[in-house]
Formats: sequence, structure tokens, C-alpha cells
Amino acid sequence: MNIRNIAIIAHVDHGKTTLVDKIIHATKVFRDNQETGELIMDSNDLERERGITILSKNISVNYKDVKINVIDTPGHSDFGGEVERVLKMADGVLLLVDAFEGPMPQTRFVLQKALQLNLRPIVVINKVDKPNCRPDEVHDAVFELFFQLDATEDQLNFTTIYGSSKQGWFNTSLTPTEDITPLLDTILEKVPEPKVSEGTVQMQITSLDYSSFLGRIAIGKVTRGVLKENQPIQLCKLDGSFTKGRIKELYTFEGMGKKRVTEVSAGDICAIVGIEGFQIGETVADFENPEALPVIPIDEPTMNMQFSINNSPFFGREGKFVTSRNIRDRLYKELEKNLALRVQDTDDADKFLVYGRGILHLSVLIETMRREGFELTVGQPQVITKEIDGKKCEPYETLVVDVPGEYSGKVIDLVTQRKGEMLIMESKGEMQHLEFDIPSRGLIGLRSNMLTATAGEAVMAHRFSEYKPWKGPIPGRSNGVLLSKNTATTTGYSMDKLQDRGSFFIDAGEEVYSGQIIGEHIKPGDLIVNATEPKKLTNMRASGTDDANRIAPKIQMSLEECMEYIQQDECIEITPQSIRLRKIMLDENDRARFQKMMKAEA
Repeated sequence: MNIRNIAIIAHVDHGKTTLVDKIIHATKVFRDNQETGELIMDSNDLERERGITILSKNISVNYKDVKINVIDTPGHSDFGGEVERVLKMADGVLLLVDAFEGPMPQTRFVLQKALQLNLRPIVVINKVDKPNCRPDEVHDAVFELFFQLDATEDQLNFTTIYGSSKQGWFNTSLTPTEDITPLLDTILEKVPEPKVSEGTVQMQITSLDYSSFLGRIAIGKVTRGVLKENQPIQLCKLDGSFTKGRIKELYTFEGMGKKRVTEVSAGDICAIVGIEGFQIGETVADFENPEALPVIPIDEPTMNMQFSINNSPFFGREGKFVTSRNIRDRLYKELEKNLALRVQDTDDADKFLVYGRGILHLSVLIETMRREGFELTVGQPQVITKEIDGKKCEPYETLVVDVPGEYSGKVIDLVTQRKGEMLIMESKGEMQHLEFDIPSRGLIGLRSNMLTATAGEAVMAHRFSEYKPWKGPIPGRSNGVLLSKNTATTTGYSMDKLQDRGSFFIDAGEEVYSGQIIGEHIKPGDLIVNATEPKKLTNMRASGTDDANRIAPKIQMSLEECMEYIQQDECIEITPQSIRLRKIMLDENDRARFQKMMKAEA
């Protein structure tokens, strides 16, 4: 059986999932008249809503009697853990680059991983149908990038293909063709067949699937030997021990689904049912003399957040799972498939520290949990510091911003306030391309300010570079907040009178509790307000109309914006129907006492 395994890697929004759609259509996986929709691979609700890929998935297509296993990967650096583990299954990569933007930070990150594993790259310059795109300059920039990443002679001699996934054509030159066959032919020609070495059976588990009636399913590429149904095997654990097991069922990938088979030979990607208690990175090996494959190293997390039970006055109203045991079990279950995540128990049984790659990584986890019916409270995201040579060090990131020329001054100003240093400034057409070195702490809350300052024109991307000495305090948010004084339902009558004090995060008629953040103050410092006072209905005639219908609409904030907005003494209450901001200490006397204590200690 002729096989090719290929992973599609690129920066976010450079067209990976759209390309997979076109490959699926070109190889006739579906009937011609079947309704399939766009972005077929982004299957879960969160991916569809946000228009991004979060989990790596694989499909297989047949073209000219060759089986091509295609692996779609996410583009955000927060989900880098997904990319690192699935590259182990591939023998070649399609590196997609946008014909206008050129290589971006995440392009560099995924390419570096692929080159380290000695994979054969094919460069695809996508979106050449865009106005003012510059495919030739981008090609030179990609070559430059390969060179910086110490690519071998063989890798530098890469094939380049131009085209547009959206219009559905690819060619080795810039002349449009009918379809994407030149791309598929290049894959067959340039991607090597899987290397098959002689010896006992070996397969590394690189991802897992879960089915409610088969349990956990291990997925990986068979590196040598043949796996058969009912074959006894040994599982080489991460800590060096071995457990015995037996393969109950074997599946290979076909089209969008799986197909049950009796045996799988080396080089193909398969799914195994029947092995208990495995983890990603472990090796399925021969029963008599098991040999483990080297474990995939995954980059460390850079940020942590405290998850705890919901202890607000409104707990248990909306969620099904509210106890600390529910939350703990759910977090440990997530660890099984989410490689870059870490969970740590604290001294308090109700609180857990969750470590992740970034705000998006953690917010996707929180959003998934809240849709499953969990109620929880999360604190402010903190960066993870390290002691290096006796100095306190913090993570730094490389930030790339593309922005129209007239806004570049505002961007530089914003980033330097947050202790960023400018490295590169050059113009790309009408856009200015800026690169900065900035502490990760400075990135928290930067995106919303940046978009406000540039009228939504800025395109920013960042990725972790290294740990460097601590930069000192970074200014947080400048305004205080409005806090509710009592627990009741807000009224339009009292909110109207408070409009000149700030802007609200809630509407009239919503229930609030004392200590909940209901708006942003116009000045620094917090203000406790009463937004629940009803209009007194006396028999005195009220002159004029009711002003309650002239309240400005509330400010809508997404989960990520809330996470970036809160300060040290605040947290977010998350339930299936609502996201509320609140102080950690709800009672104002407790807060005043705590502040006095802190001042005395300082």
C-alpha cells in the first residue's frame, strides 16, 4: 500500500482548513451533490463560532491509488502543544504562507519544529488572488526564514506552489489552473514514503479520541512492524515502567471517518481500542521485548490562573456541577488530551492552579467547561516567573504588529508604556511592520487597547521567545470600577442617575449582589453605588416623563476581555448563562480591613 503522511502548518488565518476542504472535494470523499458546508474539519461548536482550529484532526484521502493522510493543525501559539505532538505522525509538511502577510511569528514557530524533526517541507504561497499581494517577495522571505532556522541543503531546496484555496487552484507558477491537482501531484512526488525499519512492532501514541461506548482510543503512526487485532502488546509508560495489554479493535482513517481493519502495517496512521490507562507520548511495543520511542518534548506553560468553586451569593442557580470535586475531576480529565496544560492542587481544597500557554488556551478550557454545565470562579492570569542565576526572571515574547502608517506612533507609544522595546520597523506597502520584545505581562490587556487606538486596523501576533530579568511594575488599568452596594434587581431609575459616574456592564432589571462589579468608574479608585433603588410611587404627580429609557447600552465583554480586564483583587464568576465580574472579598468592611493590613505590612 502506497502511503503519504502530511501535516498542514501555518500562521493563524493563512488558510489551512480551507485547503483541507479543497483536498477533500478534489479527491471525491463526498458525493458531488452532497451538502458539506465550509471548513469541514472545524467540527466542534467553539471552533465554528470563533472561526479558528483548536484541536488537530486527521483525515485520509485517496489520489491516484495512493493513500494520503492529511493532518490539519491549529495556528495559534496557545495551541502549540497540538502542533508539536502531531508532527510526529507526518513525513512531510505543507507550509502555508499568506501572499500578502508573508512569514509571521507562528510560521516561524511551526517551521522550526518541523525542521528539527527532519520533515520535508513544501511551501504553498496561498491567497495570491488578494489585491496588492507580493508572492515573489514572500518567497524570498520564506527562503530567508529557512536559512535563519539552519535548514539543511535538502530542506532549502524546497518546492514552491502558488495558488488560492478559496478559488480552488494551485500551480507551480502564477498562472491560474483549473483545479488543485498540481498540489496533489507535488505531494506524491516530494513527500517521502514513510520509512519502514525492520524489527518488532512500535507505535507512539500522538493523540487520543474518546467514544462513549469504546472508551479511550489511542491514535498514532506505526513506526515499524505490523499491528494485528487481538495481538498482546506492552505499553511503555512515561516513567519507564511497562504494562501488558491487548488490542481489541484496530481502525485506519478513511475519508472523514474510520474503517475497521484486521492489521495495520508500518507507516500508516491508525486508532487502537482496548488499551487502558495510556497517555500521549507513550509507546505501544512488542509483547516479548518492548522498546520505547523517545518521548516528544512539549514547551512549558507560561501563564497560570486560579480556578475555584463559585462562592458568590448566586451559586448553584444555573450550573449542574458546582462542587470542588466536580471541578477537580474535570480538570484532571482535561490533562489527558490537553498536552500543554498543568494542574496543581493548593493548600485550600476548593482552589486549583491551572497552567497554560496563554489567555486563549485557558479561555477555551473555561468556555468548554461552562458549556458542560460547570460553575466556577477564576482569578487574574499570572505569568510564571523563574529564578535564573539568583535573579527573578519572567517570560518575554516577540510581538509583531502590522498597522497603517498613520497609527504607528500610537502603537509604539502603547507598547513602550508596557515595557516593550522596538526591534524592527519597516514598511510593507501602505502598512508599517513593527516588531517588539515585550514581557508577557505587558501583553495582557494590550489587544483591546491596541484595537481602540488604531480604529481596529492593527493585526498583532506574538510568541514566546525566552526568560529575561524582571522588568519592574507594568501599569494596569487606569480607571476604577463601580461596585454594587446591595443584593437586589437593578432599576433604570437609579442607573440613569449614575450615568455620569461611569459606564455600565449590566442592563436595568438584572440581579446583582453586593461586591459585584457593575461598571467602570470614570476616575481612578473604586466607587460603591446603589443601582437598585426603585422610584417611589407616591400619589404626588411626577412631572415630565421617566428618564429610565435613556440609559446607554451596556458594554459587552467576551471571556478573554474579562480575563484581561480584572486586577489582582478581582475575579470572574462563570456560570453556564452568565459571566460576572466581582471583587474577591464581597464585603466592603473586609476589603478596607485587608487594605489596612497590606499598608501596615508594606
